[in-house]
Amino acid sequence: QVQLVESGGGLVQPGGSLRLSCAASGSIFSIYTLGWYRQTPGKQRELVASITRGGSTNYADSVKGRFTISRDNAKNTVYLQMNSLNPEDTAVYYCNALIATAPRFPWGQGTQVTVSS
Repeated sequence: QVQLVESGGGLVQPGGSLRLSCAASGSIFSIYTLGWYRQTPGKQRELVASITRGGSTNYADSVKGRFTISRDNAKNTVYLQMNSLNPEDTAVYYCNALIATAPRFPWGQGTQVTVSS
């Protein structure tokens, strides 16, 4: 079973940047479209960015132009570069492989991102 480990979160001031990483056990991760989700208390987990095996990307309107998703298949890792962060980006961020828009594997522990002055 693939295990997902997210890292890179933290506390950042509005306008700041963070780079999240998600490492997966097992090479099977590389065959999937990969995505980053986020969740805040009381809300559903939402998909904010995805990247296909071929490198095509898609973003939620709320992060378009500020976030960049990338992947390194050799390292079974997906990244999320987050710039111009604002308090509304505060959430726990998770990665997963996607089947259509549905998550493929059990969720990891996520990484907390807090945007606050």
